[in-house]
Amino acid sequence: MATRALITGVTGMVGSHLLDFLLERTDWEIHGMLRWRSPLDNIAAHLDRINRGDRIMLHYADLRDTMAIQACVAAAKPHYVFHLAAQSYPQTSFTAPLDTLDTNIQGTERLLGALRTHAPEAVIHVCASSEVFGRVPKEKLPIDEECTFHPASPYAISKVGTDLVGRYYAEAYGMCVMTTRMFTHTGPRRGDVFAESTFAKQIAMIERNKLPPVVKVGNLDSLRTWADVRDAVRAYHMLVTVNPTAGAYYNIGGSHTCSIRTMLDTLIGYSTMDAIAVETDPARLRPIDADLQVPDTTKFRNHTGWQPEIPFETTMRDLLDYWRQRVDKHEYFLTR
Repeated sequence: MATRALITGVTGMVGSHLLDFLLERTDWEIHGMLRWRSPLDNIAAHLDRINRGDRIMLHYADLRDTMAIQACVAAAKPHYVFHLAAQSYPQTSFTAPLDTLDTNIQGTERLLGALRTHAPEAVIHVCASSEVFGRVPKEKLPIDEECTFHPASPYAISKVGTDLVGRYYAEAYGMCVMTTRMFTHTGPRRGDVFAESTFAKQIAMIERNKLPPVVKVGNLDSLRTWADVRDAVRAYHMLVTVNPTAGAYYNIGGSHTCSIRTMLDTLIGYSTMDAIAVETDPARLRPIDADLQVPDTTKFRNHTGWQPEIPFETTMRDLLDYWRQRVDKHEYFLTR
């Protein structure tokens, strides 16, 4: 019988790149969970295989629907689970806190409850977030796994719950559940509600005369350590295959640290335009920000041997080229 993996949120940036990785690097049968209304753009390259049932099976379910989750897990009966689905936009969580809390905390509970019933031996990755650490004082940098949680948004609060629910299932029921706090990771397919992706989108639109030569920004002083999404999914594969340890929790992140301002300067430096201005848009500012996101990833690296491989500059170029390609297809975008 084939080894089976379940990816929740398979159509998202991370889920779709993980699908790419597992198809190329394993012989696993891959079950992807998505909502019926989820855009399929990120997995479009695999739709023919999906139609033929060639190693990829899709299951429609919403994290807020217990019966759908039960049916998905019962059908997939996975050996490995990558729980990536979430309401993942911090800014949105300020205006939709209840949806965020329900989807991320109770959704994780629903999924793990279904796995306890239908696949109790599965190796499970629950994806939390570096946002759980929130506002960290400088003297605690770099942030290790034992740093105090100080979430700075409803999204971050929801990910604290996600993290703790995962660890609870490992301790209470003996399931092999591991949680990760992945720091900033980006690349092609990144949603345009995130800073680096909206900057790249705006630059691509400016280059094609679809916007005035002004990039609208929020807080540029926040410090981030950047990783490429393709390095991130390789880390997730190693998490579940290299001596998986029930109840373990890890920080994962890249090795390039710079401010949002420097990241924007990098993207503008790759533009074909001679002059692009920058303008603060108050609507892009969070009420409170997690402004020092610099990880200590020693624990995960020592456990798995993982190292980031893709340079920051390559990630930024690929992200900008992704948006150039989309703009050249004459797609229409919100100016967010």
